[in-house]
Amino acid sequence: MVIRTALRSDLEGIVRLLVDDELGISRERFEIPLPQAYIDAFSAIEQQAGNSIIVAVEGNEVIGCLQLTFVPGLARLGMTRAQIEGVRVDKQYRRKGIGEALFRYAIESAKAYGCGLVQLTTDKQRTDAHRFYERLGFVSTHEGMKLSL
Repeated sequence: MVIRTALRSDLEGIVRLLVDDELGISRERFEIPLPQAYIDAFSAIEQQAGNSIIVAVEGNEVIGCLQLTFVPGLARLGMTRAQIEGVRVDKQYRRKGIGEALFRYAIESAKAYGCGLVQLTTDKQRTDAHRFYERLGFVSTHEGMKLSL
């Protein structure tokens, strides 16, 4: 298994993972060709400094992914934070250390970038994910809120 920054050629595999999820199935759309919105979003992520999709790849298959974004801020003496989103691991590869390897890679990248903390949001329904994040040392310190536009 290799963990690296995603390439455009990984996009179908990433979207496949986003759809293959109890919550993602209602929000995502996997079809060939991919909807243009995914291609446009991937291009925007590639062009934005401090924003990337990280993938776990076995052979030529994407088996895990997450989005890692570095967010400069004024609070906490100008601390830069790392934000992790869109975490997915292929159902066939769960409980094999893929998610942990992705997170270790993301955390090391955040340290190398000079971030003072790593943060994430997780849907309240994802109780297994909550236990996973807590095992990695994440602490639930804030209540997240969203406003759909």
